[in-house]
Amino acid sequence: MLPALRFDVPESGALDPASLFPVPPADVWLEIGFGAGEHLADQAARHPEVGFLGAEVFENGVVRLLAEIGRRELANIRVLLDDARLLLEALPARSLGRVFILFPDPWPKLRHHKRRMVSPGTLDALARIMKDGAELRLATDDVGYLRWMLELAPTHPAFEWQARRPEDWRRRPEDWPETRYERKAKAAGRSPFFLGLRRNPRKATDQD
Repeated sequence: MLPALRFDVPESGALDPASLFPVPPADVWLEIGFGAGEHLADQAARHPEVGFLGAEVFENGVVRLLAEIGRRELANIRVLLDDARLLLEALPARSLGRVFILFPDPWPKLRHHKRRMVSPGTLDALARIMKDGAELRLATDDVGYLRWMLELAPTHPAFEWQARRPEDWRRRPEDWPETRYERKAKAAGRSPFFLGLRRNPRKATDQD
């Protein structure tokens, strides 16, 4: 299955995500670091009209996702086995309707913070490639990473945090399926946190 579903970032450095699917999808969503693929497969099953891009570097997770794709007979997922940052650079402006970064590696040591996926550079790249009104969903069970996310994402000028009360970021949305990692975190006594942000409308003076 993998040769038919896998894609690479072109040497030209530019990629039209709609071209990865036989029929151009109504929208394109991206999950960065999809783990075992449960969330990505579930979202794809719920939204067959949407084209899904999943970026993951760990082979075991890709194998599990392929099993889910086969079991559910999903035709709307394409997989990148490489650093997601390369994909962010290659996608055109305003090409994504939703992005998921769920339970990324917290890299807890101070000297490793530059490796965190949620970073000023990543948020700048997402601001360029996400459509006006597009949704960015973040999740973590690491309190240190939560603080980091809260310092960066809601204060970024391109994004607005959607939470209006504490339950909004302590409770998983109904259309956000529980993953194996989330269950493991809860079993270990760690509380998951869920952040939902919207891409602000661009101003007439903004440039992508």
